[in-house]
Amino acid sequence: MLSRRLLKNLDFSVIIVTSLIILVSLIIIGSATHINTPSEDRYWYVQRQGIFALMNVIFIFVMLHFDYKSLSKFGNTLYGINLVMLLAVMFVGQSALGAQRWIQIGPISLQPSEFSKLIMIISLASLLDKKMGKLNSFKEIIPVFLYVGIPFLLVLKQPDLGTSLVFLAILFGMIFVAGINSKHLLLIFSAAAAFMPIFWHFLKDYQKMRLTVFIDPNVDPLGSGYHIIQSKIAIGSGMLFGKGLFAGTQSQLNFLPENHTDFIFAVIGEELGFVGAVIILLLYFFLLYRGIKIAGLAKDNFGTLLATGITSMLTFHVLVNVGMTAGIMPVTGIPLPLMSYGVSSLTTNMISIGILLNIYMRRQKILF
Repeated sequence: MLSRRLLKNLDFSVIIVTSLIILVSLIIIGSATHINTPSEDRYWYVQRQGIFALMNVIFIFVMLHFDYKSLSKFGNTLYGINLVMLLAVMFVGQSALGAQRWIQIGPISLQPSEFSKLIMIISLASLLDKKMGKLNSFKEIIPVFLYVGIPFLLVLKQPDLGTSLVFLAILFGMIFVAGINSKHLLLIFSAAAAFMPIFWHFLKDYQKMRLTVFIDPNVDPLGSGYHIIQSKIAIGSGMLFGKGLFAGTQSQLNFLPENHTDFIFAVIGEELGFVGAVIILLLYFFLLYRGIKIAGLAKDNFGTLLATGITSMLTFHVLVNVGMTAGIMPVTGIPLPLMSYGVSSLTTNMISIGILLNIYMRRQKILF
């Protein structure tokens, strides 16, 4: 069992905020889906999400018994598993919505690219732990980029541009903390900006259209621009206090696509209004703030890198998803952490929170 001293060191503020976000998620998922499912299965999505949330709570409690530092020993092994998992999607994965991203295991559809993000954080933290403060030349930097580049390309191939961009957010957040030279970082960003016109030619047609309708949704109002237009209408119609739970018109009458997954924040804006949306954003802000604090308080570099990678991942997800639903970011299919419906996403994010709790709990060297 965990010692009392370790339990006293738990970050209960993170536990409370995470619990509140998941609770709101279950309510909003119920509101978004209940009208479109048969009466006997009206809250099937809520029940399923709730069951997996409880299962993850149990798993996190088990995780807390083990020092997160032990993960550093399995960096290369996890990296190999990650590649095998992503390659498996290419050969035995199932296609949906124009992409091959899922593997069916019994009644459960798993999205390996979701788990891949957390595995990448752990394996990259293990690698950078040995390079901390040594990223002073491209000879040291290039191997790190290649290390992340292989799984990045495998995810991009599915195609899943949104998740592949999360890899870059994780990479840059972690190498910044690992002490990369600012001049080298500036050169990398400059090279990336110069490569953008070439990168455009590698995008799928639907990805190009998503970027086009980001600038002007009315270019294809009934096609690629439909999601953005309906999402902005939903958020705007919520005004200050919203239309009330289970009373949104855009979400309840099927005008808003993917209302329980990628566009769940639009449901929040419509039914809970500006006030409700701000409260949700404040909960996320506090969670991300605690992630940064935990990174700074970690007892070792590995813990700092882990917490940085997790916080970078969550930050990117929140910024892009909320920006996407508000029409200030292109549609990328990135879920809102702990809020959007999805077994793979929920599990990845809850385990990530569990690792943050583990790092904070062991921020001091406690004698047993």
